[in-house]
Amino acid sequence: MAETKAEAETAFEAFIETYALKYEKAAACLAKDRDPLLAFYGFPAEHWVHLRTTNPIESTFATVRHRTIRAKGCLSNKTALAMVFKLVDGAQKTWRRLNGPAQLPKIIQGVKFADGLEVAETDDHQAQTDAA
Repeated sequence: MAETKAEAETAFEAFIETYALKYEKAAACLAKDRDPLLAFYGFPAEHWVHLRTTNPIESTFATVRHRTIRAKGCLSNKTALAMVFKLVDGAQKTWRRLNGPAQLPKIIQGVKFADGLEVAETDDHQAQTDAA
């Protein structure tokens, strides 16, 4: 929940140091996956609440799991796939909307973000363009 990636790195190191002796494998796993775990700092701050949670995945598949367990043995591969599709299609209607939807085109265009804020292109690029 740190405001910047630097603060998160410091907290991450402190966590690893604190728990590495007691939970060696878990600390090693977290340390190995440090970059993916902190990747959300490269996205707009409005999107962080969505990127920090696994709830959309868990709640969607909880519905699917609930229905498929009840129908176990009654479905072919095709009908199971169709049922899962319809369940997910129906579930998406109640999903919470994305915060900061205006930021999506920027992400698609490759605009860089650092600590949740858009990184402006440097004036060096503009100066090179003007000089040419």
